[in-house]
Amino acid sequence: MSLWLVLPSVVIFSVVAGFAASSQAELASGKFYEIVGGKVDAWTYNGFRRYHGSCNHCHGPDGMGSTFASALVDRLPGIEVFRRSVREGVRSGPSVMKGFADDPNVAPYIDDIYAYLQARADGALGRGRPERLER
Repeated sequence: MSLWLVLPSVVIFSVVAGFAASSQAELASGKFYEIVGGKVDAWTYNGFRRYHGSCNHCHGPDGMGSTFASALVDRLPGIEVFRRSVREGVRSGPSVMKGFADDPNVAPYIDDIYAYLQARADGALGRGRPERLER
């Protein structure tokens, strides 16, 4: 087998393995976001966009809460509770949040929204539109 055929495969495998290790390390630490030099990764940036397109009407700008719904940055639930709440909705006394399982602008992006809110809740990301990391 020629070195010219093997070398590209080794390079591709090394790059993919590096991405997988990075993702596993982030998940192991429980962080869904990455912030470098004040700039956020693409998923967290998308979470900001999706949150402000669908969630801020009730939960307030930047997850700070409103008279309609609670702040999300004060007590962000774990990812599984968050996913279930967003998909199925929440009923708490007279307060009701509809489920978004069928909303194509929310359902596929729940983890991105969580990444944004987690960064806000951790104090790693301030209010307003974040700058996006370019990769």
